[in-house]
Amino acid sequence: MRLGHSTATMVAMNSRTTLEPTERTTIGRGRDRAVADRERLMALLADALIAHVGVVMGEHPVVLPTAFAVDPDGPDEGGSLYLHGSVAAAWLRAAPAATVCVSITELDGLVAGRSAFHHSMNYRSAVIIGSARSVDDPAERQRALDLIVDHMIPGRSATLRASTRKELAATAVVAVPLREASMKERAGGPGDEPEDVAAGVWGGHIPLRQVAAEAVPDPDARGPVPRDVAARASALMPVATLLP
Repeated sequence: MRLGHSTATMVAMNSRTTLEPTERTTIGRGRDRAVADRERLMALLADALIAHVGVVMGEHPVVLPTAFAVDPDGPDEGGSLYLHGSVAAAWLRAAPAATVCVSITELDGLVAGRSAFHHSMNYRSAVIIGSARSVDDPAERQRALDLIVDHMIPGRSATLRASTRKELAATAVVAVPLREASMKERAGGPGDEPEDVAAGVWGGHIPLRQVAAEAVPDPDARGPVPRDVAARASALMPVATLLP
């Protein structure tokens, strides 16, 4: 089962269309699963909802899940990946002074091989590494926060009241350049040995995807479910749920 990225699997984004290796980031293990197309990386970032951020704090690393958003035309080289959290979060305070590693994975299937060795998973996985910076410009901070909300529910930020000064003061935003990134993916069935296939043991894969149920109103919610929320739920509902 090959899901990981080693320190040698990073690639640098040297143009607006491709992911290309640098001296420290040449893909090693699993080169057949490497993705060089920036658009496929951006598609993965659009689909995924959770990023895991790794940063060294003191004598040990910390890896934490967080919401995120991407601005392909952001001010950082290659575009900007935005992360946010409480100003009291130690990892966010440490990030602007450090090189961080952001890992994002979408699980697309379970692969049932004809031997234990060839069981695997279908996935799309990206790693972004870079020097994080604190987003202090008020306009960029607000745009980043709007992008993070809209990444979860497209169009939602435009329907909300403006953030208060107290809320903004309690929220930290950092940006990571999208210049240096790697992506790997696996799809399809198992890569079984010919003798195992000939033996007649079943092999195949189980596709997986995100699904949603209908939005659940809060007890004191008024009126129908907003269009943006309903649309987001509908986009993730199983097809059978949408049939009359």
